[in-house]
Amino acid sequence: MATSKAHHDSDGEAIDTQDKEITFYPRGLNIVWGNDNRYWRIPKPEDAKNPDVPAELIQVSWLEVTGSTTLDAGKKYNIKFHLSLKSDAFGWNGCQVYLMAKIGRRGKYKWTKVTLKDQTPSADNKGTPFPAEDFEIEVPESANDQESRKLFFGLYEVWSGKWKGGLQIHKAVVTKK
Repeated sequence: MATSKAHHDSDGEAIDTQDKEITFYPRGLNIVWGNDNRYWRIPKPEDAKNPDVPAELIQVSWLEVTGSTTLDAGKKYNIKFHLSLKSDAFGWNGCQVYLMAKIGRRGKYKWTKVTLKDQTPSADNKGTPFPAEDFEIEVPESANDQESRKLFFGLYEVWSGKWKGGLQIHKAVVTKK
């Protein structure tokens, strides 16, 4: 095991905030089992914002990759994960992966599901945007403090109990509409 702590916690240095776009590189995400090299290969700190170095899932039966950031009240945002499957990927057939998001700790989750095998490979090896359609969430105009404007989002496959591997996470992007 890489460290005494099994889960990888978000590294703020791996989050790039621009005017209309927030990019979470793999080290900027919370990854369950991410610090255990039997399950994941996480980019090294010096590659924190290197778009050519994805996080690579070796094998897990519990996929949980999350992020959070504070957004602007009264605005809509689109959320995408850029993912790819290696040629030796396994366990994804018939496996539904969920993208879930909510605003504020007490917010209600919005979700969508996609079968990864249905995704078209990207030509540039930087991952295919997932989901293919827009996944939009709106911050209420009435959200007047940081906590009520905080976006919680994640990629999950925790229900099948199937072992899966070969997934590469290139980045997650939150874009203001």
